[in-house]
Amino acid sequence: MSERNMSEAQVAAFCLSLPGAREDYKWGGIRVFSVAGNKMFAVLDLAGAGLSFKVADELFLGYCDRPGVRPAPYLARARWISMALPYPMGRDELCDLLQRSHQLVVRRLPKRLQVGLMM
Repeated sequence: MSERNMSEAQVAAFCLSLPGAREDYKWGGIRVFSVAGNKMFAVLDLAGAGLSFKVADELFLGYCDRPGVRPAPYLARARWISMALPYPMGRDELCDLLQRSHQLVVRRLPKRLQVGLMM
C-alpha cells in the first residue's frame, strides 16, 4: 500500500481522533464510528469490504461518478458513499471527507449536544 492511501487501521485511528467519536461493533462485526451516543458518521467493515460515510447533499452525485466510489448500500438515501480497499483517494482527501462527515452529523444534533464536538 502506498503512503498515499490509508489502511483500515489508519482510518479507524483518524475517526477516533475526532471530537466525541466512539467506536462500536454492530451487525455481525461491522465497525461503526459515531458521536452523541448513536449518530453514525462512518462505517468500516472488518472484512475489508468497504468504508462508508456521509457526504454533503450537493457533493453526493459527483462522488458517486468517481471510479471506485458508489452509493452506500442502505444509506444512499441519506447521502452516504462507499468504497473498497485500496481507497480510491489519497490520505488528505479521505481525512477531509471523514472530518466533514463527522461535522455534518454534529450539526444535526441539538445545540446542547454540539458543545465540544464542533471543529
